[in-house]
Amino acid sequence: MTVPLSGVPLADHAGIFTALDQAGFTDVWSAEVAGTDAFTPLALAAAWQPRLRLGTAITPVFTRGPGLLAMTAAALAEAAPGRFALGIGASSPVLVQDWNAVRYTEPFRRTRDMLRFLRAALRGETVDEVYDTFTVRRFRLERPPAVPPPILLAALRPRMLQLAAAEADGVILNWLAADDVPRVAAELGERRPGFEVAARIFVCPTEDATHARNLGRRLVTSYLTVPAYAEFHRWLGREPELGPMWRAWGAGDRKEAARAVPDALVDALVIHGSPEQCRAGVARYAKAGVDVPVLALLPTPELAAGGAAALATTIARLGMPAQVH
Repeated sequence: MTVPLSGVPLADHAGIFTALDQAGFTDVWSAEVAGTDAFTPLALAAAWQPRLRLGTAITPVFTRGPGLLAMTAAALAEAAPGRFALGIGASSPVLVQDWNAVRYTEPFRRTRDMLRFLRAALRGETVDEVYDTFTVRRFRLERPPAVPPPILLAALRPRMLQLAAAEADGVILNWLAADDVPRVAAELGERRPGFEVAARIFVCPTEDATHARNLGRRLVTSYLTVPAYAEFHRWLGREPELGPMWRAWGAGDRKEAARAVPDALVDALVIHGSPEQCRAGVARYAKAGVDVPVLALLPTPELAAGGAAALATTIARLGMPAQVH
């Protein structure tokens, strides 16, 4: 499950982590956009629920310096030995440049360089290296983790997917349908032992299809107009489906862009229906080759009306096999 959950203060997440564990969820993964940072929710989970695995999906490679990112990852790996996975990625120009005042240049090389630096630093090595996009002089962690965390790489298209397959411990996918997984996985080639494929999957557990599709359209127009995601979906062959949306968005007509997103595409990218139907939809990703399906829970009318009790019930129903209910 992606944490923190919307509408629940961080201070109240102890009960959320317990409910996720009791419902059969094995992992909690954080994101880093404009809400919480990636590490604070996981630090709380490490202390409050010691059985959950922790992961970042993702930590941007531009917004922290190499040494700081290594220290932050090492601290969480020390707090939760053997239970933390570090997911890194290029992020986007909006997040990096517009919100963090850092130049977004050469994202592939920066990601590759940070991956190589972190691999060495988290092993406790002294790093004295001139990389293509930055230089590190004689950096060594004072507290290298006893169990270095696996490093997963966010990737969409072939070049980054192939880098993940060659040098990372896994890959993190986002904004794809279950039917897209084999196309993406083919770029990884034969997986090394222990290599993981994780994917964030948007889940809207409501039988109000109009609500789910309207919300899905807003998300699609927000995300799939970002150049990296637009190129990803062009590569997947979605120009016919998404072309009208891209053209309307480019013309500044946001309402027409949303109207242009087909229902079928929303249904493929945002799972909705009863919690049991959502669970079955997530299972399609696992069957297609995703090792770690990471749910991103979206707001629903039922959750808004039912409060904490509805959230607890939804978590239980999403986590437990459908036949239990």
